[in-house]
Amino acid sequence: MNRTVFSVAACSTMLLMSMNGVDAKTAPPQKNAAQQETPPGTEKLPVPETTQQAQANGDSVAAIVNDTVITDYDLRQRVALYTATSGARVTPDSTTQIKRQVLRQLETERLELLEAQKNDVTVSSSDVDKAIANILKDNNLTPDQLNTMLSRNGVHMSTLRSQFASQIAWSKTVQQQYGDRIDVGAAAVDAEMQRLAESKNKTHLYVAEIFQSVDNPEDDAKVKKSMDDLEVQLRSGVPFAAVARQFSQNPTAASGGDLGLVVEGQLPKELNSEVLQMRPGMVSNPVKSAGGYYILYLRQRQEAENSKVEDTPALKVDQHPSQMPLARILLPVGPKPSKDLLDKVMSFAGSMRTHIDNCQQIPEMVKQVKGVVYMNLGTMRVADLSPEIQSALAQTQSGETTLPFQSSAGVELIVRCDAKAAPKTTAFQMPSRDDVEEQLFEQRLGVLSRQYLRDLRRNAEIQLPGESLFSRHHHDDTDSDATQ
Repeated sequence: MNRTVFSVAACSTMLLMSMNGVDAKTAPPQKNAAQQETPPGTEKLPVPETTQQAQANGDSVAAIVNDTVITDYDLRQRVALYTATSGARVTPDSTTQIKRQVLRQLETERLELLEAQKNDVTVSSSDVDKAIANILKDNNLTPDQLNTMLSRNGVHMSTLRSQFASQIAWSKTVQQQYGDRIDVGAAAVDAEMQRLAESKNKTHLYVAEIFQSVDNPEDDAKVKKSMDDLEVQLRSGVPFAAVARQFSQNPTAASGGDLGLVVEGQLPKELNSEVLQMRPGMVSNPVKSAGGYYILYLRQRQEAENSKVEDTPALKVDQHPSQMPLARILLPVGPKPSKDLLDKVMSFAGSMRTHIDNCQQIPEMVKQVKGVVYMNLGTMRVADLSPEIQSALAQTQSGETTLPFQSSAGVELIVRCDAKAAPKTTAFQMPSRDDVEEQLFEQRLGVLSRQYLRDLRRNAEIQLPGESLFSRHHHDDTDSDATQ
């Protein structure tokens, strides 16, 4: 099987309205070498600066990694990118937490980038273009809308492209080093198929993870604090996949932390015990296991193969009823707005739409945006609504928000307040041989990738402002991989 693994850890499916604390009108500083135009066909990887180069360019230093500089501009841009694409609410306290988390991730990415450059790995512009195209497709956005959203939050497009390029370069590096060494033969697939068949009477779980490693016992408290902060963000409504893509240190970050199918007893004892207590849609507390801390998310639960699983009446929802509870969000622009104004407001409304998960959160959301009007319409007969609203609602299901549309009052979003169906529990079905082979390959590559990165961290020299240079040479070799 021919595989090319691109671990693209960037935007979530939550491209969001402008956030507090980010000045969209602030022009980015003059491009440095990492941001210059690149020859057609090749994506220029970020060029790490030395301390002397940073000082010459007038950049202050956020961290030094193996004699290369992560500048404060790099950090500000990535914090702005995360808040703009994750839906995280920005407060003074959360900004401090996010900066700490982002800086740790930038340190990791810098080690990965230096290793990719050491191995002469290159990334094509088409690789990055494909990654961005996937974002646009997932969010029903145009390139101009994406540019507008980033610009509104003060994020330069080069920041997004550089993150994609760095992540793709690391995936290619791991693939180059280990891909040919992994042989998932027929015997291994047969053994796994047999194990799954023998476990058909056990619970099967579709699980996602966020993992952060503890490479040195002295770092335990810091990593635990980082994971606690991530849990707070998750419980405030930030999508799990967005946090996993940005901060998880396992290769599963590329797919929003998705581990795929896990059989009861397959995970280490502490993780297995935690996930068996969870219902679909639940997020765990940080759990310490071999190598570091995990936060788990249970996507779906499958009972034994012959279990009779039926929907309860509460799960049966009429997707197109004659009456439904509705909420209205209005962005007034006047009856005859200019094309430029209308385009900007429609783009903004589209961003806001992706951030709406339920009607209860809307009043607090609109308080943060001056001029936006919220109305609880109560239960309405669909036939009594305007043709524009009826047309927009016809494309929705329970709990969803319409696409933005123009009315005589301005740009509107209509939110259905009928409850979404809860995640279903289903009976187990055997996966295909191809699915099993792919999962075995990903598991083995993931183990090698974690070991590779762990070694890079242990030999790294990282200095923060005001600290003396220290080497992260770790001697705790007891960590192993939780998903082996």
